[in-house]
Amino acid sequence: MARILSRSTRQIYSSQSTLQPQHHAVSVRFYAKEASPKALKGDDMLKGIFFDVKKKFETAIGILRKEKITIDPEDPAAVAQYAKVIKTVREKADLFSESQRIQYTIKTRTEGIKDARSYLLALKEIRLKRGLTDELGAEAMMMDALLKIEKELKKPLMRNDKKGMALLMTEFDKINQKLGIRKEDLPKYEEQLELKIAKAQLEELKKDAHEAMRRSSRMRRWWM
Repeated sequence: MARILSRSTRQIYSSQSTLQPQHHAVSVRFYAKEASPKALKGDDMLKGIFFDVKKKFETAIGILRKEKITIDPEDPAAVAQYAKVIKTVREKADLFSESQRIQYTIKTRTEGIKDARSYLLALKEIRLKRGLTDELGAEAMMMDALLKIEKELKKPLMRNDKKGMALLMTEFDKINQKLGIRKEDLPKYEEQLELKIAKAQLEELKKDAHEAMRRSSRMRRWWM
């Protein structure tokens, strides 16, 4: 059980939609809580980080020990319950949700990108590295829209080009409408993503539990 708790806690810290840049893509998610640590030096900073992580870890473990978790990834009720527990852990331990983690990654990795094409390519790279799928084909539509605008402008589109970006956003609005993506539905997409993550984590926990039982069975036979 201790191993399963440990595995579950690690998953909360590093769990794995259509991605959207802060101002220039298809489905925006602005839920990120930006980390803003106080300016500390040397040992004080390291101590602060250590105690902060330790506190969050202990909070997560404490909640997981109290909650009843059914390790059945094929049972929607079990998946929903596990997702609820993980959400509680994140809220109590002040951890990023997956969408917050994605938004933070986008922000930090694209800050210095000046042109829209490189920005969209960076988003694709982030998506692939995180194992996310573009089931709707939104990326190709976005690149086609960018190509259309750049042909009209007769030059690469820069992110500080307000007129050009406004034209691109108009094209993206058309894509949103075509795909049926609405801003008011973002909480629903968030919930769907969290359920997918919860199911994947339960599948890993189930594998760990079966492996632990097999090892325990082998050990008992060895001692008999």
